[in-house]
Amino acid sequence: MRGIWLLTALGFGLAAAEDGRDAWLRYARLPSNLIRQADVPSSVISLSTTKTSPVYVAGQEIQKAIQGILGKHVDVAFKSSHNNYNNGHDNNNHNNNNNNNNNNNNNNNNKGASVVVGTVDAFTASGERTNAPKLEEDGFWLDTRGKTVQILGQNERGALYGAFEYLSMLAQGDFRKVAYATNPSAPIRWVNQWDNLEGTIERGYAGLSIFFQNGTTLADTRRVAEYARLLASIRVNGIIVNNVNANAALLSDENMAGLGRIADAMRPWGVRVGISVNFASPQTFGGLPTFDPLDETVVAWWHDTTAKLYRHVPDLAGYTLKANSEGQPGPLTYNRTLAQGANLFARALDPHGGILMFRAFVYDSQNLNENNWKDDRANAAVELVAGLDGEVGDNVVVQVKYGPIDFQVREPASPLFAHLRKTGSAIELQVTQEYLGQQCHLAYLPPLWKTILDFDLRVDGRKSVIGEDILSGKRFGKKLTGYTAVVNVGRNSTWLGTHLAMSNLYAYGRLAWDPKVDEVAVLRDWARLTYGLDRRVIDTITDLSMESWPAYENYTGNLGVQTLTDITYNHYGPNPQSMDNNPWGQWTRADSDSIGMDRTVWNGTGFAGQYPREVAARFESIASTPDELLLWFHHVPYTHVLKSGKTVIQHFYDAHYAGAATAASFPRRWATLRGLVDKERFDDVLFRLEYQAGHAIVWRDSIAQFYHNVSGIADARGRVGRHPWRVEAEDMTLRGYHVTGVNPFEAASGLRIVQTNDNSTAASVETRLAFPSGRYDLAVAYYDLYEGEAHYEVFLNRRSLGSWVGDLEHRLGYTLTRGIDGHSATRVTFKDVRISKGDVLRIETRPNGRETAPLDYIAVLPAGIVD
Repeated sequence: MRGIWLLTALGFGLAAAEDGRDAWLRYARLPSNLIRQADVPSSVISLSTTKTSPVYVAGQEIQKAIQGILGKHVDVAFKSSHNNYNNGHDNNNHNNNNNNNNNNNNNNNNKGASVVVGTVDAFTASGERTNAPKLEEDGFWLDTRGKTVQILGQNERGALYGAFEYLSMLAQGDFRKVAYATNPSAPIRWVNQWDNLEGTIERGYAGLSIFFQNGTTLADTRRVAEYARLLASIRVNGIIVNNVNANAALLSDENMAGLGRIADAMRPWGVRVGISVNFASPQTFGGLPTFDPLDETVVAWWHDTTAKLYRHVPDLAGYTLKANSEGQPGPLTYNRTLAQGANLFARALDPHGGILMFRAFVYDSQNLNENNWKDDRANAAVELVAGLDGEVGDNVVVQVKYGPIDFQVREPASPLFAHLRKTGSAIELQVTQEYLGQQCHLAYLPPLWKTILDFDLRVDGRKSVIGEDILSGKRFGKKLTGYTAVVNVGRNSTWLGTHLAMSNLYAYGRLAWDPKVDEVAVLRDWARLTYGLDRRVIDTITDLSMESWPAYENYTGNLGVQTLTDITYNHYGPNPQSMDNNPWGQWTRADSDSIGMDRTVWNGTGFAGQYPREVAARFESIASTPDELLLWFHHVPYTHVLKSGKTVIQHFYDAHYAGAATAASFPRRWATLRGLVDKERFDDVLFRLEYQAGHAIVWRDSIAQFYHNVSGIADARGRVGRHPWRVEAEDMTLRGYHVTGVNPFEAASGLRIVQTNDNSTAASVETRLAFPSGRYDLAVAYYDLYEGEAHYEVFLNRRSLGSWVGDLEHRLGYTLTRGIDGHSATRVTFKDVRISKGDVLRIETRPNGRETAPLDYIAVLPAGIVD
């Protein structure tokens, strides 16, 4: 445990800093006034003597947690299902009497009582009785009412899940007497890692892989086991450990043995390991002349390879397959159907009980033509993948991204869910924030996910809610359905690169178990488990988090236009023109008069017609399409009037300014928690929120300026392109600097910036300030590039206000850039500076490496002004 709660007059206080590695399983000591209310049994009985059993580790986890949360040692005994556990402790008892200290005096010791954790069958085989109803796979029963706390699972995983549920209650100071059963909404609750064998992680923002390095698996699996523990605590039961753009070398003898070690580390936590496979492996790795799925030698190769892998990993969950998408090989190479390709793997896995997760992310990224009004990437999933329905083995599940394009800030639900009536489906969510700020922007994503999970597809005119009815399998009577999420944890101590981003992983597990759960309640649970019970902390984290996704949508791309990022590069900063004039198909079709994709049946690409009749009719009409999806389904003039009464272009302007203003409030509101959150986590979050506030302004200015230039329509409030509190760097006195443009042009405030004449000579810019005397926040906008750490120092007259280096590539985890663009644009702010009219402001710089100390502007901001 990395932090312990100490007492203050109010019952809360802080001790040592925490690095985030324990996440929501900190088991921090409760305040003494709550500990006195606890009535916890004095021993734990785990109905398993197998040390690799989830029931065994559940017993250990309960002991550890009670020691941490309550400061109370409890004995734990490990019993086989054939022993009556009331007959005393056996030789497997862990007494640790030396640790049984005076902390026990702080608790209401329920002497003779116990916590029993195990399967229902093991419990009843011991001659005991329970009121537990019939449970489904992985379900559990929790009963704290009697002298014996019953934590009973339908299987061993379920018992472990019940233990974590019980401990979550204790950690939140919840000592209610309860008795209830809970079952998962779906059997598949997996995470995907996009880890590469050399140790990098595609779309990962938290350091290198915990699984791989230098072409093979890591020998040290301690972080792997810790990750499995976190996943088990949120009831995730499977993981794909490698990139969907798979490297066939993972199938080497050495790496198969390494996968066995990974599986061994995760098995005690009930997490089954699977892998992504490369369709061309028989040729590229196996030495065959072909990878045709109907070739007998290819079929035999996959059967033999799969059997060999199961010898290393007997409980292998299965394979994930990305085929014929974004350059990946697949059956279409040989004019075979996707179903024939899927069945190749399904048949190889079936004797071993494995599942094939076939990704529906199949589209043509080479030949789509924006000039063809009917071309539409959104149509691809239904057109190409719906044909698998009923044509593949029962162990095939189609893995469907939540929207038709690619993890955008808002998309409609994929219509493919309505077309898969015979074959199982699983939704693919994304915890890693590929298009949503890459963990450098706070974005609590469950409200976005709920727009999909709560959507009613109205298949055949009947209730067909995606989470409750489709993914549960109930609507079409399917057994194999569920959830996947691309997570991409790394070696960073926070797992995802920043503390607050972990709320998304926690909430994913909770929603996969029960898609009807309230996302605010889940968030508050996570906040209490992660930061303690102080209501001010919980309320602030809740408010910031719940405002974060709407704010991000506002300043990055709204009305269904998608995230207006650089889709041809790193998916991070603003670059709206990159959306169009290429075959990637994430088009806005913006011109000087109008914007949006016409996806109607009567005049557009026909995508709306892929939905069941009631939903199709709703999206076919502008009048019945909700404004938040208007530009997804319709091409309209910038002057089109929304239901709000604003024009499209004015909404763009207003939303981008509103989103940036919300982000600007985040650092100030977080700062009120100083002293209530440990310093390490407080400082890290504050740094990132301050960065987000500055980058949100980059987004706001870039998007507003771009569409102002394209449309030629002025902002009714006169904000766009007008910055009265700024001084552009190109208007200052330059020494060792020259003026240059940027690409894209709108990534600079005045469409130009300054950078040093070379990469080694000190330089400076200087200006005399003409603002009225007073106290201001002074912001400096600059660009922080990869492969260089320029030095900056700001002087007011001759007094240094402070200095910094361009080192965000080490402090943040976003995809690195070597360009002066919307990705590298950022700001640093000096608070509450006394400035007199006529003062001289000077910025002295030393370029370094590729970083030529590029500057955009300074902003001299009165209190309450968001530039």
